[in-house]
Amino acid sequence: MSKILIKNIKGLVQYGEDMPIARVGRDMQHLPILENAYLAIEDNIIVAYGAMNEWEGITDWRNVEVIDADGKYVLPAFCDSHTHIVFAKSREEEFVDRIKGLTYEEIALKGGGILNSARRLAEKSEDELFEEALIRVKKVMATGTGAIEIKSGYGLTVEAEIKMLRVIKRLKEVLPIAVKATFLGAHAFPTKFKENHRGYIDLIINELLPKIEEEQLADYIDVFCERNYFSLEEMEEILIAGKKHGLIPKVHVNQFSVMGGIAKAIELGALSVDHLEEISDEDIDAIKHSECMPTLLPSCSHFISIPFGNARKLIEAGLPIALASDFNPGTTPTGNLQVVFSLACIKMKLTPEEAINALTLNAAYAMGINETHGSISLGKSGNVIITNEIPSLAYIPYAFGENHIERLIS
Repeated sequence: MSKILIKNIKGLVQYGEDMPIARVGRDMQHLPILENAYLAIEDNIIVAYGAMNEWEGITDWRNVEVIDADGKYVLPAFCDSHTHIVFAKSREEEFVDRIKGLTYEEIALKGGGILNSARRLAEKSEDELFEEALIRVKKVMATGTGAIEIKSGYGLTVEAEIKMLRVIKRLKEVLPIAVKATFLGAHAFPTKFKENHRGYIDLIINELLPKIEEEQLADYIDVFCERNYFSLEEMEEILIAGKKHGLIPKVHVNQFSVMGGIAKAIELGALSVDHLEEISDEDIDAIKHSECMPTLLPSCSHFISIPFGNARKLIEAGLPIALASDFNPGTTPTGNLQVVFSLACIKMKLTPEEAINALTLNAAYAMGINETHGSISLGKSGNVIITNEIPSLAYIPYAFGENHIERLIS
């Protein structure tokens, strides 16, 4: 049995019982912080917390690891609800293309983008992909990520998509943090199906989905619903098929255009709608009447110079938001959620309190793990982060070039 006592905590953040499943609208500004606190964890479960003058005698603390967090904050670990962290190779040549003026869509149309990653992934073995992804996940854990969703989508064949999902399953088995798997076979149309959309959709529905269910390889199903990718009707057909195989929708929509994808995804039971760089009043109204979490990806906007999602408009409409990294080799080659935190404050005008809610409680909801993650509450996961000595929580997004996390407990 492992026991950890963190004492003299400068501020215990996002603590309490009877927490909401998510914070919405103006309530996203609310962030409970207990000063001069302790936190007790047994076998990775939170068993006690409170003011330092109350901690003695709470339990038998022999054989315990004691951590002195004087001057430091303790927060629930960040949850990253949208990543593509399993990939074969970086794509810095496309980065240079964008510097020279090409857009994301122009790069894709000339054979770059997702299809570029798919070609490279086909050449790598499952073991190679696993080892490289494991290194990446450990790096993001060092910056505060304590739960992560990982998508397939760089395979685009039966063999390669299954290979990716098996890698994610292996990561689930060896990592000390929560991992969720998303099947994103509908990420782009492979070159051989460029003029035969029907053929590729049939392959997803008739070959991939039954195999994924048989091997229990995914929790969610995703579709990139966007011009030049999957149409609204194609997304609907794929999501309906995925649901028949036990997968919950969680989709890419509104990255470049408004196509009605948000309302349709919500109609089909989507847990989250992600990107939302473009959004209409009709989209906002659809989210208002749902239990779906809008998820914004500011580091993607930053890296490929597209608009940032209008976080303030969503919050002022009384909606929640989550933040995620979109870690991938083409449009967001970082999974550091402290960078996301900073960009959300600087470019989306979120307050530090709103951003922390979006990275913890609301992000846990977007991953479907809000019952175990996202807050410091009795019985929840002991995956917490201890900061370095910092003057305030606002210092994390302010001093954006540093890693402010001293330790992730997992």
